[in-house]
Amino acid sequence: MGLGRFCRSAAVCALAVFIRGEAVASLSEFRFDRDTLSFANSTVFEYEKGEVVRKTRPTNEKSERYMRRCFVMSRTIVQFDKFARFEPRGAALDDGELAARVRAVTHMRPWNDALPWEKRIVFPGYADLRSMSKARGRLMQKHIGLGWPTYFRLGNARMFYRHDVAYQEKTHNDLNRALARNEFFILYLSDYPTLHINHAVTVLARKQFRSKEGEDRYSVYDPNHPDAPRELKWLPKKGAFDYEKDEEFVGGFTRAFQVYGKPFQ
Repeated sequence: MGLGRFCRSAAVCALAVFIRGEAVASLSEFRFDRDTLSFANSTVFEYEKGEVVRKTRPTNEKSERYMRRCFVMSRTIVQFDKFARFEPRGAALDDGELAARVRAVTHMRPWNDALPWEKRIVFPGYADLRSMSKARGRLMQKHIGLGWPTYFRLGNARMFYRHDVAYQEKTHNDLNRALARNEFFILYLSDYPTLHINHAVTVLARKQFRSKEGEDRYSVYDPNHPDAPRELKWLPKKGAFDYEKDEEFVGGFTRAFQVYGKPFQ
């Protein structure tokens, strides 16, 4: 083999390794504006400043609303990050094939290890989950999972008896360890028996800033708020979590329970 030909071959191989390395490296680089769902979960009741202002809605409005899916959506972004990949240059799939692939991804166990790049389920025609869910939102809503089964999850029972500070401290430690391993941490938030909040979110990252009181702050994907991350705090003096105020939640104290970290959780 001539020197020129060898150099060209080496350059091609080096480029392939570089491109492949970039593809693999990108798997751990989660971006909110790219890797979350574009549509929102809607609450059953209508709220203002965390208080219910209306429990019934017009029939036509009810039929258009996508609700009771906070668990499903929190799980879905993890499943797509671990088990799917996008090929924007390909032709978009028809509804039947797209629905089948969406179901295939969302039926995988979210606590499993991420699939290698070449074994992932491919979604051509879109650059990322955000753009696909914007273009094919209704189809995705129909096939990422039902809302009502989440009310009967075995792990939900912890809200009735796991009220001790020690359990919340353990959850906080488990959360930090998972994030240090570059893993997601899906949380069920509840302040039972008050029930100001009954919700699921996905913790994405631990913020660098730490207050003088030693509070930890976390960036969170909240299915009710697709436009930007929300904030969850850990208050060491209280041994409790604190969630950001919004229209649906008065803000403040909430217990946190990890979900989808293992079977039956």
